[in-house]
Amino acid sequence: MAEVMVIGGGLAGSEAAWQAAELGCSVELWEMRPVKETPAHRTDSFAELVCSNSMGNLSLETASGLLKEELRRLGSVILRCADANRVPAGGALGVAREDFPRAVTETVHAHPNIDVVRKEATEIPEGPTVIATGPLTSDALVEKIEVLSGETLYFYDAASPIIHRESLDEEIIYLASRYGKGEAAYLNCPMTEEQYYAFVEALATAELSPIKDFEEDMYFEGCLPAETIARRGPETLRFGPMKPVGLPDPRTGKEPYAVVQLRQDDAEGRLFNLVGFQTRLKWGEQKRVFRTIPGMEKADFARMGVMHRNTYLPSNRMLEATMRLRTGDEPLFFAGQLTGVEGYVESTAMGHIAGANAARLARGEEPVMMPRGTMMGALAHYITTKEGTLQPINSNWGLVPTVPKKENGKRLSKPERRQRQARMALDALEEFVGVEARAVS
Repeated sequence: MAEVMVIGGGLAGSEAAWQAAELGCSVELWEMRPVKETPAHRTDSFAELVCSNSMGNLSLETASGLLKEELRRLGSVILRCADANRVPAGGALGVAREDFPRAVTETVHAHPNIDVVRKEATEIPEGPTVIATGPLTSDALVEKIEVLSGETLYFYDAASPIIHRESLDEEIIYLASRYGKGEAAYLNCPMTEEQYYAFVEALATAELSPIKDFEEDMYFEGCLPAETIARRGPETLRFGPMKPVGLPDPRTGKEPYAVVQLRQDDAEGRLFNLVGFQTRLKWGEQKRVFRTIPGMEKADFARMGVMHRNTYLPSNRMLEATMRLRTGDEPLFFAGQLTGVEGYVESTAMGHIAGANAARLARGEEPVMMPRGTMMGALAHYITTKEGTLQPINSNWGLVPTVPKKENGKRLSKPERRQRQARMALDALEEFVGVEARAVS
C-alpha cells in the first residue's frame, strides 16, 4: 500500500504527489479523468489549465512573482514545467495551454515513487492523504467533505473564450504590452468612445446561460463575468479589463478610449484568449457581442466562454496552516483551490505544503508550518486563521511583513519597498530550508 495518497491530478495534486515522492514516500495519485469528466476540463492531462493560461507576473516587485520564486527554490515540479513551456506574455508567466499539462503529466508519471490511478475517489482513504480535487470536486466526494465541514462548499467561476488568431483583423489590432514592459505580447483591439458604450450596452443586456440554483452573490469577485462587471456601471470595464492606459495605438500615437486585450494561449501563437472576459453568456450571444469588438468581426472561436460551480472549504475553521485537518486524529490534508486560495500558483503552493507534510507524517515526523515571513507561509496562515467568512484570496503584499516607507529621511518608492519585502521573504525561506536540511541530516 502507498505511504501517501493524493486525490486529484490538478496543479496542487501534481505538486503534492511530487513533493511527497521526492521525500522518499511511495505515492498513489488518483485522477478521475477520463473515467469521469468535469464540466470545464477538455483533456485527461494533469494540471490542465481551465480559466487562463497565465500564471501571473514574474517580477519580484509583485506578490505573484515572489510566490513563484519561493516555489522554484523549493523544487516545484509545476514551476519547472511552466518555465520550460513559456509563451510570450509580457512580464507574466504565460504557458502553452496544451504543452504545459502534457509536460506535467509526463514528468509525474516518470517519477519512480509515484503510481498513477485513473479512478474516481468516492470515499476518503485511510492513512496520510492529500485531497486536492479542486473547484470541480465530484459530488460524491463533496458529500463526504461536507460531513467534515458541516457547510455548503461552493461558489461560481467562469472562463474566457479562445479565438483563432488567423480570424482576427491585424490591420486594426496591434501588438503591444502595457507601458512597453517586457516583449510586445498582447493583441490589442482599440475602441472609440462610441464603440465602447455600444459594446458595454450589448454585453450588459445579452442573454445568459441558465444555472440551476444560481445566486448572483455566489460569484468569486476575482473572476467576475464581464457582463456582471458591465452591469455595475458603463465605466466599470474601462477601469478594469478594458483599461487603455499605457497602450497607445501605433496608427494614431494616442491611447484609445478602451482596449480589449488578447493573450497568446498556445506555443505556436495560433490561439489567443480574451483577457478578463470570463462570461456566462449563451454561446450564440458570445459570438454576436464579441464580434462587435474592432478587429474581431470575423472571429473564429476555438472555445466559448463557460461557467462552472467551484468548491472550496471553510479552511479558517477546518485546517491548520500545515494544511492538515484541524479536528480528530485523521492524517488528512487538503490542497489547492479547495482550501480557499485563488490562482494557479497559489494552488500549487498549498499542494507543496500539503504533500510535504503528508510525507513527514508518513515518515513518523510532525508536519511543519512554512514561515509567516514567506508568501507561501503567509497565505497558508491567512486562509486557516481568517475571522468570519473566508473568501478565496490571491497572494498579495498585505500578507507578509511590511517595510518602512522612509529610511534615513528618504522616502522609499513602492518598487523599492516591494523588493525589500521580497528579499526578507526569500531570506526567511532560506533559513527555513536550512533548518529542515539540518533536521533531516
